Amino acid sequence: MRCGSRPIAGRLSLILGDLTVYDARGDRVFSVDRRRLKSGDGYGDAAHTKALVDSTGNPLITLHFDGGGKGFRGNSLESKDLIFRVQTTVHSWLRTEMEVFLTGENGEGQKPDLIIKGSPYKRSCTIYMGSSIIAQTSLMYKLGKVIYGRRKFRLTVYPGADHVLRILFPPKK
Repeated sequence: MRCGSRPIAGRLSLILGDLTVYDARGDRVFSVDRRRLKSGDGYGDAAHTKALVDSTGNPLITLHFDGGGKGFRGNSLESKDLIFRVQTTVHSWLRTEMEVFLTGENGEGQKPDLIIKGSPYKRSCTIYMGSSIIAQTSLMYKLGKVIYGRRKFRLTVYPGADHVLRILFPPKK
């Protein structure tokens, strides 16, 4: 997967609390849907499980939240399909910080692979790999004026960050 310069815009549905990402043409690229799980799966109810799905509805990553968070490949919740785990280190209405630990060939490390720092109030966040910024989100502004409201975001993925995305979205075999 190559991360190109495809402009996308995000829209947040406050009614359902789900996120949908559109490209510049208005075509749906990704969305986040609540997942219904079978009883006895060991992970609780659907309120704590969501899935990042592609434009055709195929699950790319299933997210489970239980204090922290875990991301699994596809529609799985099995430990063999674990891609990453997330730990919240700071959480307030002004500031949130999370550490992301990627799993895979190197196993789980003691040092976070990514750090996410954001402001729920400003609806923005920055994703760091080491001391380098690899992505940022922010509200869409024009000349200091809000033109899109507080439901649409700009996502900027910086060059060289595509190797992180390859871990999350490996090529289909």
